[in-house]
Amino acid sequence: QVQVVESGGGLVQPGGSLRLSCAYSGGIFSDIIMGWYRQAPGKQRELVATITSDGRTNYGDSVKGRFTIDRDNAKSTVYLQLNSLKPEDTAVYYCCARLVLRDYWGRGTQVTVSS
Repeated sequence: QVQVVESGGGLVQPGGSLRLSCAYSGGIFSDIIMGWYRQAPGKQRELVATITSDGRTNYGDSVKGRFTIDRDNAKSTVYLQLNSLKPEDTAVYYCCARLVLRDYWGRGTQVTVSS
């Protein structure tokens, strides 16, 4: 059974940094696309970043140059480094495992950027 579990969220001041982790289990991690999405109150879920099995990345326009996605296939984990955080980055961040037949989502981790 596939499971996706996020961790690493929290409260951070504007300009600060966080590193989110997403642990995957239940399948062959190295073969799949992984992604981070976020949803702020009253807004639709939006793309943050994705990474393919061979390390190609894609970022949402609002986070380009500030966030970095990477993966450790040996640990079945994908990471999201959040730098230069802004109050508008406040959201629940979700990890997604994109398998052939369906997507698997975690429950999310809250990131709050506030002074």
